[in-house]
Amino acid sequence: MSDTPRRGPVLIELDAPVPEARTAPASEARDDTLNPADAPPIDAADPLLPRPRTMEMVTRLVGRPPSRLTRFFINSGVALFTFLLSIAALNFINDLLTRYPVLGWIGVALFALFTLAALGMAWREYRAWARFARIDAIQRQAGAALADDSMDKARAVADGLLALYRDRPELEWNRKRLGDNRGDAFDARTLLTMAETELLAGLDQDARREIEAAARTVATATALIPLALADVAAALAANLRMIRRMAEIYGGRAGAVGGWRLARTVITHLVATGAVAAGDDLIETVAGGGILSKVSRRFGEGVVNGALTARVGIAAMEVCRPLPFIAQPRPKVGNLVTRGLRGLFGSDERG
Repeated sequence: MSDTPRRGPVLIELDAPVPEARTAPASEARDDTLNPADAPPIDAADPLLPRPRTMEMVTRLVGRPPSRLTRFFINSGVALFTFLLSIAALNFINDLLTRYPVLGWIGVALFALFTLAALGMAWREYRAWARFARIDAIQRQAGAALADDSMDKARAVADGLLALYRDRPELEWNRKRLGDNRGDAFDARTLLTMAETELLAGLDQDARREIEAAARTVATATALIPLALADVAAALAANLRMIRRMAEIYGGRAGAVGGWRLARTVITHLVATGAVAAGDDLIETVAGGGILSKVSRRFGEGVVNGALTARVGIAAMEVCRPLPFIAQPRPKVGNLVTRGLRGLFGSDERG
């Protein structure tokens, strides 16, 4: 046997050993470290996306409440103008009675008719806001019934809805079905869901069509009207008409002054619920407007303004609707704008 020692296995190191990192003391820390405050905001808007300038102006005009000094100035001015106009009319009618008695009595009759018409307008405004107060009371009572799971409050809500739509002939069959089947509900949510399905499902479809028409009008006006203030006026008129139609569909009738106050209520609801922020349903529409703005800036702004009009319409539905959305789906901005813009190129009705 040979005396040569046996060789063991040979270890070949392919990678050089990594030296241990030396932790620098706090005194030797570099001064050029990044500061989190210097980072750009996450929700920074893309400068390439179109800005809804028209709808921004509309919401600023409608949603800005006047100051106390402005309200005092307007009220005192209206009172002074009405007083001076009444005195001038009385003096004119008195002179007519002195010189031409027949014409004077005709003036008295016309003045009496005008007074009756003014009283009738004031009574109509009062009744409109009384109906809105009823709808608001039903909304609050429905929320309390859902929160407390109170069957008594749910029955009171159903009674209020039946009384609210008592004079609507197109809902007579739905009222009868609700009255016949309400005894089958054993909890508050089931009864309110039944009331929502029977009474409000058809009204929601009418409200959606109004929102689509308003979004189509605002998008077309923004894209085709070259004047800066003309498209703002068209968008303002379309939004006010849409809000008035929401009130009429769900049971309220807003007059001239009531329609403006209702519009301010809707804008306040938008701000209070945070619906002004861009959600998932609005981001897709804004992105589509950004793509379209590469072809035409006005068309891109029109799409975004139409989307914001749809969001105002959804807020108007939530304000004017007697019940919250329980079983019925809440409308989405993207679907409303898509159907509204489809109406530009053909019928938007589905079978």
